[in-house]
Amino acid sequence: MVWLDELIKKCKKNDRNAQSILFSEYKETLYLISLKYCRNEVDAQDNLHDAFMVIFEKIKTYKGKGSFEGWMKRITIYKAIDRYKRKKEIPLEPIDYSDDDTSIDSTFLDISLDILLDFIQKLPDQYRLVFNLYQLDGYSHKEIAEILSISENTSKTNYHRAKLQLKQKIIDFRKEGHSKSHTHEK
Repeated sequence: MVWLDELIKKCKKNDRNAQSILFSEYKETLYLISLKYCRNEVDAQDNLHDAFMVIFEKIKTYKGKGSFEGWMKRITIYKAIDRYKRKKEIPLEPIDYSDDDTSIDSTFLDISLDILLDFIQKLPDQYRLVFNLYQLDGYSHKEIAEILSISENTSKTNYHRAKLQLKQKIIDFRKEGHSKSHTHEK
């Protein structure tokens, strides 16, 4: 993608037009990532703004190794995590997994992505962050523990509890008679 390489070079020189083009090109993608990690749309918009501020400030450090989009996604995720760390809640103690009933039956997945995202956004911060990092972005519990400054067991516990809460929200949603075609009010 020659055009992207040229755009990055211009952004490294603080070219405002190039920065505007980069923002326009990636704002939707990075906003969706922000939505996954933030409590609501306002926080996601704030996070997007903060992420782009860092992207434009640190773009000179990008060496062209690896995906540029991946580099921007990591910045966006880490900005959301920094937001969480500033108001960090006390981590939960590990729990017994011997009676683990957190699998989400495929029949419960017949809900829209918007509704599922709404359920995820309503999880407590520590659950939402761990769930997203592990389930949606493929980080290991060891990596999550390092990123969030928690123990690996706390990461596993928070993930487990997130799944329990999501499963209950899906069950309740289905009991209310909602289907994929219905909208869910926030």
